This record gives sequence, structure tokens and C-alpha cells, in this order.
Amino acid sequence: MTSFCATLDESARRTGSLLCIGLDPHPADLPAPTAEAAREFCIRLIELTTGLAAAYKPNAAFFESLGPAGWAALKDVIAAVPAGVPVILDAKRGDIASTAEAYARSAFERLGADAITLNPYLGYDSLEPFLKDERRGAFLLCKTSNPGSRDLQDLPLAGRHSRHLLYERVAELASQWNTRDNLGLVAGATHPEALARVRQAAPTLWILAPGVGAQGGDLTAALRAGLRADGLGLLIPVSRAIARAADPRGATIELLETVRREQRSLSALPSADDLRSPSGPITLADGLLDAGCVRFGQFTLKSGLTSPIYLDLRRLVSHPDLLADVARAYLTVLRSLEFDRLAALPYAALPIATAISLQGGWPMVYPRKESKTYGTRVEIEGAFEPGERVVVIDDLATTGGSKFEAIEKLAAAGLEVKDIVVLIDRESGARAALGEAGYRLHSILTLNQLLDYWELTSRVPAGQIAAVRAFLAA
Repeated sequence: MTSFCATLDESARRTGSLLCIGLDPHPADLPAPTAEAAREFCIRLIELTTGLAAAYKPNAAFFESLGPAGWAALKDVIAAVPAGVPVILDAKRGDIASTAEAYARSAFERLGADAITLNPYLGYDSLEPFLKDERRGAFLLCKTSNPGSRDLQDLPLAGRHSRHLLYERVAELASQWNTRDNLGLVAGATHPEALARVRQAAPTLWILAPGVGAQGGDLTAALRAGLRADGLGLLIPVSRAIARAADPRGATIELLETVRREQRSLSALPSADDLRSPSGPITLADGLLDAGCVRFGQFTLKSGLTSPIYLDLRRLVSHPDLLADVARAYLTVLRSLEFDRLAALPYAALPIATAISLQGGWPMVYPRKESKTYGTRVEIEGAFEPGERVVVIDDLATTGGSKFEAIEKLAAAGLEVKDIVVLIDRESGARAALGEAGYRLHSILTLNQLLDYWELTSRVPAGQIAAVRAFLAA
């Protein structure tokens, strides 16, 4: 028997598509709130997109709200999908095993769906009834596309999994549970850095990545973060952008061409293995540019030189979502290091390190920039014990001068420093200078990686990129 994931692989290759057409009969899109109207709406959408979709995804809620007739309409809609194209029932089920057995029979035997979305919160025994037939599949909610996903899914774990967030553990477990090649994950395109971490934890699984379009997810970032090494493994659900288009088939073709164009463009980018972090320029570069953290023009630096680029990561405080993404990018590096506390350098790194501390659970201290002449007169703010090891957190690395000043203060207080982690290494000598003194510099990004990305994606004019490279070379 052919497994569900093998069927999905074949469908994606045959159609040359990663699109998953959402069949969501919103009441606002129907001439009347009836089951017949919902049936006609969805079957028309299937007919208009035949041959362009790797899969279809009807949302059970819109049909269930129409009563028994809506349930019958859902069965008809599933039956209308062409043979060989998988149907994923978006129902988000999750219950104890005996109830799960009934849900599985309903989805697969009564309705005829090929796969279903599930909530993994109850553990493997609640999922097994959906997975025992390798021809039928399931997608586990892992990192969902809604803003509130952070409330639970981003919680750091304790014990032997303390270096992971909850959603990463779900991805790891899914890889272990995928013994019949019929299990995938749901990870939103609205959180590309998290999507990259899900891909890292589950390198072979199919990922359903909602959020492109109406929810604001970036297609390029999602593809770069979520594609498998074979160029497959990522389904892009799309519903309203096609269903509400004046020409649904034309809109589907246009979107499909965009996906294929982005795939070709991304094939020229450095692979994830070439980057120092799974986030890399792929998921942070555009956000930094849009937030004004990186600007091009003519800027006078502290040294008196005129630079064609200016990096101002202090602006992150005005962009909380981007700040959170930046902090998560640091976690990958920090989890490979041994230390007791974070040591943030004023001022730009203070909010970054605070965000890291909140996400990773590490306590934080910081050396004062100016000596305190009142109160406790301390040089290091925060609680610590002499002899503890701290990892220095900063925003940028240029020559390393400010790092040495901070390390001197930390050492004077009895703290040990071995590692420094920055978001961007300007590659102007800091790594070599710190290395000669016995310290290790780790960077999430380098300035040249950012320039390469913006050049390949045409986000920054070629002339400005060339000017910055000439300035760095000089």
C-alpha cells in the first residue's frame, strides 16, 4: 500500500505545485447560508483549480455549522476532488483514544478524507487511531499561525528538554511517531523563524504552513524556512485570496508561478548549512530592513568615516514581534554554550538580552556604562555569584573594543567570560581580536550574508550593495 506522504509527494511532483486549496465556505461568500450553497461554492472552486493544487483542505467548521445537510455537503465536496489529489480535513480533533477511534472513522470512512489536522496535546494514544492505516495521514498542530500561539507553544521546557520550546518538542515527537510515513505538522508561515526551527527538528516531514495572504505571512520566507532538501515538504494553504478573486483560476496560476519563481530564486541562496543559525538572513533580513534597523545612504560614523550603510538595532524596541524573532535566533547558538547567566552590554543589547532571558529562562546581568556614585555603587547590575560564567550579549561586532571594556568590568566582579554572541558581525576585525585574547565570537548573521540575501532577492539596489562592499573592502 502507498503511504499518505508518498501520495502527497507524487501529487506535488505531478502538479508541480505546493498549493493546498482551502475549501472554506464563509457565510459572507455564499448567496445564502445553506448547505447547497456551500456545496456549490466549494465544488466550483475545485473545478476551477483542478491540476493546479497538490492538495485540498475543507474546513469542517463551516459545514458543521449548517447541520446534517452541511455534513452531507462536506462528503460531496470531498468526493469531488480528483483522484490522486489528497484531501486534508481541517478539523483539529483531539480526544482520548476511544473517542479518537470514532473521530477517525468519521473522517476517513464516512467522509472519505485522506488526512486530518489533530491537536497533539493528549499525547500519542490520542493520535494512533488516525495513524494505524498508512494510507491515511494526520497533521499535528505544532506552531500555529495566530498571534496567541506564543501563549503556550513558545513555552520553554524543563528537565532533559530544557533547551527546547514546546513546539520544538512536538516536532521532534512527530518525527519519532512517523513510523508509517503518514504524519506531518502544522507550522504557520506567519512565524518564519519558528518554521525554520520546526524544519530543523523534523527534516523529513511534510509541513502545512497556513498564514500566507490574508494573515500576512511572507511567501519567500516561508519557502526558505520550510522546504525540505528535495524541494518538497511544504504545503501553502490558500483560500480567500483565490475564492474571492474575480478570476479564481487565473489567481491560482499567478500564485503558483510566484511559488515556482521563488523556488528558483531560493535555489541560488546559500543553504541553511552555510548559515550560522537556522534563522539566518532568510527570516530576519527583510524584517531588519523594513524596521529601519539597516539603512543605506551617507552616514558619519563615530570614527569620522562616511559609511554607505548604518546599522541601528536600538530600533528593535519599537517592533516587539521582530525583537522576539531576533531573540529566538540567539537561542540556537546559546543552547550550544555552557554558562550561568547572560551579560548584556548597554544600551542596544539590553532589550535583546531581556527578550532572550524571557524566552530561554536564563537570568541576566549587565555591566553599567557609567560608574554608579550613589546607593550600592555597583558596577554590575543584577544578582550573581563570583566564579559564575556569563555569556556576553551584544547587538553588533565591529572591532571588538566595546567587548573588551565590558569583559574587564565583568572579570573585576569575579565573573568568567568565554563567549560573546552578537546578532550581526560586521567582519571588521572583532572575531580575530577577540580570538587572540582567548574569547569566542558567535554571530547569528554576518553583514556579507545580509548583503548577499538582499542582492539575490533584489530588496536593495545593486549600486547600494556595491557601495557597501567597496566600503568594507577599503
